[in-house]
Amino acid sequence: MLLILSEASVIYVVNSRPKTATGTPTTGTKDKRQDTSTASADVTSASRSDSERKLAPDTNATTTTLSETQPASTMNTRQITTVAIATIASTSALIGDDWPAWGGSDPGRNMYSPAKGIPSQFDPGKFKKNSEEIDMATTKNVRWVVKLGSQTYGNTVVAYGRVYIGTNNASARDPRFKDDKSVLLCLDEKMGDLIWQFTVPKLASGKVNDWEYLGYLSAPFVDGNTLYSVTSRCEVVALDSEGQKNGNDGPFKDEAQYIPGPAKPKIEVTAKDADILWKYDMMDELGVFPHNAANSSPLVLDGKVYVCTSNGQDYSHVNIPSPQSPSFVVLDKKTGELIGEDDAKIGPHIFHGQWTSPSAGKVDGKWQIYFGGGDGFLYGFDPNPVKEGDTNVMKTIWKFEIVPDEYKKDKAGKPYKYPAPEGPSEIIATPVFYKDKLYVACGQDPEHGEGVGRIICVDPKGLKGDATKTKGALVWEFRDIKRSISTVAIDPATDLLYVGDYSGYVYCIDAKTGKLQWQHDMQAHIWGSPLVVDGKVFIGDEDGDLVVFAATKEKKILTEVNMGAPILATPVVANGTLFINTQTHLYAIGEGAKPEANQK
Repeated sequence: MLLILSEASVIYVVNSRPKTATGTPTTGTKDKRQDTSTASADVTSASRSDSERKLAPDTNATTTTLSETQPASTMNTRQITTVAIATIASTSALIGDDWPAWGGSDPGRNMYSPAKGIPSQFDPGKFKKNSEEIDMATTKNVRWVVKLGSQTYGNTVVAYGRVYIGTNNASARDPRFKDDKSVLLCLDEKMGDLIWQFTVPKLASGKVNDWEYLGYLSAPFVDGNTLYSVTSRCEVVALDSEGQKNGNDGPFKDEAQYIPGPAKPKIEVTAKDADILWKYDMMDELGVFPHNAANSSPLVLDGKVYVCTSNGQDYSHVNIPSPQSPSFVVLDKKTGELIGEDDAKIGPHIFHGQWTSPSAGKVDGKWQIYFGGGDGFLYGFDPNPVKEGDTNVMKTIWKFEIVPDEYKKDKAGKPYKYPAPEGPSEIIATPVFYKDKLYVACGQDPEHGEGVGRIICVDPKGLKGDATKTKGALVWEFRDIKRSISTVAIDPATDLLYVGDYSGYVYCIDAKTGKLQWQHDMQAHIWGSPLVVDGKVFIGDEDGDLVVFAATKEKKILTEVNMGAPILATPVVANGTLFINTQTHLYAIGEGAKPEANQK
């Protein structure tokens, strides 16, 4: 069926494969809460004064990347504005401690923030009578609360004074659209007010490619005034951070038709609508068939955009409609032109679907791009595609199978049939590159339930080809974990790794040795990932419980609070504020915030 912060369904396979984005010249589950809110009550704020816009740099200016000047362990890969006469001097484009992408500013995607002063004690407040609006007088340490849709699997991104989060349209903010759509919201960081929204129509193929009410899943990557994301229609898009407020920029000009959907009457575009700069449709251009949802959170590195295509099975859960289509692609960030696709030939071996997101790390001074495959392999690719025949390909440097032999057959030698609890799984979590090693767990669509799991630590240095049996490639493994879709979080102060599994357990593991330090039963399924910040570990579960642990070798629970709705995403921190989104609300939490005293 469907997945979580991932999955999509698709339909028609198109054989023609043009290599450019739209508008670019050719250059070679069921809702657990009923929505009763209205658009007029979508934000409850601690203060109503105007907030100043944090201006992002002009990405059309002469630029370089921090990757050219900093070591991988401290690298910020966002582009930086430069001033040059004979030499180039650069300053960071990001504001303070923004969280500009999935994994923050770290291309290795470690779910860690160096921020301090993040509260472990807070109260999300109570609902007003017969409403889904929060009574801010009943909260503690909460700056503002925004009503989202009825299902929210997207992860929060914060950059240049703006907050981005994907949800569905069940709590319609725009009276023009009352039906099921996917929505990416752009909010003011200080107030939570809506700046603009990106409204994405559902695919006509239905749930096989675009499951109803799942909403917008991809966490955008903010690079200057542009954000890159993957829509629920399996499109890679570049959006203007200003929306339509400063006009319809970029080569894509047909938002009036895009927003309502194909064959629907055009709308009048307003300043509250998104501005699509370019669009690359992976279904049309590459023939991919996303299973239930497209979700990949892009990685932008050295002028390129890397994404997973979400290619997978059809409704039969047996047939792969497009086995020759790529699983991973790279696009030009300025034009949306296809630069290359993977050479791994994963398509025929996909277990179910593909919902991973890329990460990156430097090995012997050279970048590698990492993806978790729908075939159960962890892949390391060369970031720079090369010409092979009529196609530009990202060459596979190495791959490592996360599925051990014991998960393939029973003791009698009979193969386990996917998705058997004892059998193999794909990789849905994002691989984390930390101190020259890679960490990732295997898992399946939560619809498949619980089963055996494995987390591995791989040393990518010197690996070539299929490195599953290569001596020294596997640093350690941990098999006491169950199926997991969580990305790990590692504390640089202690080298302790934290991860959750779908069965509801949180694990603290020594990242160097793989030795278990402690585990905790949340007593509810875990969909999201942990966040390590300020000596604490934050993680939520399907019951809506958020638990805050001390980031230590001994298990210590600092606080546990129920947020009133399932937490299926990952907490993030930006500029001293903790952002937690449940299925239905987004909370901005800060030490000492007293909204009841500040409201007008």
